[in-house]
Amino acid sequence: MKPLPTPIRLLGWVSLLTDAATEAVYPLLPVFITQVLGGPPVALGIVEGAADATSSILKVVAGRWSDRAGIRKPIVVIGYGLSSLIRPFVAVATSWAHVFAIRVTDRVGKGLRSAPRDAMLATLAPPGERGRVFGYHWAMDHAGAAVGPLLATIFLYFSPDNYRLLFALTIIPGLLAVATLLRVPEAAVARVPEVAAVPKAPLPVPLRKYFWILAVFTLGNSSDAFLLLQLSHAGVPLIGLTALWSAQHAIKAAITMRAGMLSDRVGRRSLIIAGWIVYAIVYAGFAFSTSMTALIAWFMVYSIYTAAVEGTEKALVADLTPDELRATAFGWHAAVQGLGALAAGIMFGLLWQYFGAPVAFVTGAALALIAAMLLSVQDLKTSRPRDLPA
Repeated sequence: MKPLPTPIRLLGWVSLLTDAATEAVYPLLPVFITQVLGGPPVALGIVEGAADATSSILKVVAGRWSDRAGIRKPIVVIGYGLSSLIRPFVAVATSWAHVFAIRVTDRVGKGLRSAPRDAMLATLAPPGERGRVFGYHWAMDHAGAAVGPLLATIFLYFSPDNYRLLFALTIIPGLLAVATLLRVPEAAVARVPEVAAVPKAPLPVPLRKYFWILAVFTLGNSSDAFLLLQLSHAGVPLIGLTALWSAQHAIKAAITMRAGMLSDRVGRRSLIIAGWIVYAIVYAGFAFSTSMTALIAWFMVYSIYTAAVEGTEKALVADLTPDELRATAFGWHAAVQGLGALAAGIMFGLLWQYFGAPVAFVTGAALALIAAMLLSVQDLKTSRPRDLPA
């Protein structure tokens, strides 16, 4: 197997370093906001809801901006730089409102960088290897998500409750990420003026059809926090939840690139359908299993769904989109997922509250199966001979 091009590997390390910094902070924010800063529980929903909504909307805006201006790397650098510089300021927050402002600004950075970066990856991918490239990038992302909480746990073991110093230290991987990004050659992602100058054009019909099907699946794709909550109810202690979260990301890091490579061979659609079916099985397992051991097993199986779908979806979006619209397409892809997840979280929470967890999980499983069925009968054709069929 040939090694991936250097710019792709550099972008992978950027993602690993950034996610390590993010995930070192994220699991601690609920405790920090409610116990250290004295914020009410509703503050958690306000902070994360506003952060996710901001990121989702900006991904569309940044994608369109990148395509119309014909630039990629400068926007990506601004996005990563903003997040890396603002995140450590949680260390000096004195109220949950300060955390709110910092988290929203952090997600502004994520919203700016995501779509142009994915367009860069699609451009840099060798012929026939987009699945491998996006799988690799997600694998590095998950590696960072596994390392971040692990390092935070070790730090807090030797320096208990010293949250502020830990938050401040995230400046180190953040700056390393930006420095690594600056090493990506500008020429590797440069775009020719005639491509950048293409006027407003609608997204391809097959892509729009896929987004509608994805919206059905996303409506049942609730936050992973509900899986953790069910594990907690089954008796898994807090430190066990942290360990399981890190272990799941480690599994994803190990298999996501191989799943992307498989999509290069068997096709994107087949792997996405298989992943959605696994998702439905896991949610049904969470609905009908009661023992802690069974739920932990289902939680680990959940990694297979994520590994099969994440990189493959990005590769499919690239396959279905001409270069001049690619960042826009990635922005809309993220928006469908982000806004759908917000609706899914509300629906899932209400179902759980009024009808119980089994009903909520079964509903998620049913929507995943409906989406898989819709995708199986939808004809998605790619537009370039070099790309494999969807």
